[in-house]
Amino acid sequence: MPELPEVETVSRGLAELLPGRRVVAVRSDWQKSFPNAEHDVSSFLIGAKVVNVSRRGKVLLIDLDTDYSLIIHLKMTGQLVFRGEQNFGAGHPNKSLVGQLPDKSTRVVLTFDDDSNLFFNDQRKFGWMRLFPTSEIMNLDFFKKLGPEPLSNDFTAVKLQERLMRRSGSSIKAVLLDQSVIAGVGNIYADESLWGAKIHPKTLVRNLSKKKVESLYVELLAVLRLSIAKGGSTDRNYVDALGKKGSYLAFAKVFRREGLSCPRCGSIIIKIRVAGRGTHICPKCQKEIL
Repeated sequence: MPELPEVETVSRGLAELLPGRRVVAVRSDWQKSFPNAEHDVSSFLIGAKVVNVSRRGKVLLIDLDTDYSLIIHLKMTGQLVFRGEQNFGAGHPNKSLVGQLPDKSTRVVLTFDDDSNLFFNDQRKFGWMRLFPTSEIMNLDFFKKLGPEPLSNDFTAVKLQERLMRRSGSSIKAVLLDQSVIAGVGNIYADESLWGAKIHPKTLVRNLSKKKVESLYVELLAVLRLSIAKGGSTDRNYVDALGKKGSYLAFAKVFRREGLSCPRCGSIIIKIRVAGRGTHICPKCQKEIL
């Protein structure tokens, strides 16, 4: 599933491409991917102009001038790919990895007034695009339960410790994956930040010193920012708003590197299971605190 950096990359790309464009048509071939009443679509989506694109946690928000928004969750295999004239210029540097669209994985197509299109592709059909009044979105249970954004200006090491202590008896890996504690962090960046902070993922939160939490805070923000700068982590299905892959995994220190040398100490990276997820660690750098 795309994590914070991937969804942020898509959000930033669409924020440059969509505002000012007016929706003139929508097509969908899978009701669960686009579970919206026909009346709402005709009243609040068709003819609406995009005014803003943003992200909350792992969810995208496309705000419209009808005071409605499209809430989009990519889930495991979702993609949002914009196609317009600028995508097809000879020698264009932003060559898409996605072929001719629509294809067999396309679930929803938004067509704009300049004949450009936004394609929502989803092979596994778990993602969705829902139309909802903008003013009511943050009152939905889904959003009310989300933890703070780790890259927000008011997210500090102190706040991280406060949030982690909500589950003091759980492993730090499990707590990092809990979206009600911190929004947007998933398996890749949990592994990477824990390696950076030299914390074993099975370590209970209550056994982490203040210094270790401060180190985790620094490492978590660093890996998230680096991944955003590299366009996210392309792992199977993820692409950005123009269909390009992200390159963060080429810079990863432990994730998907089992059997290779730890770049810090030279020990062999191993893969274990923590919180029900495949987890990559250096057994020398990351000692479990009992």
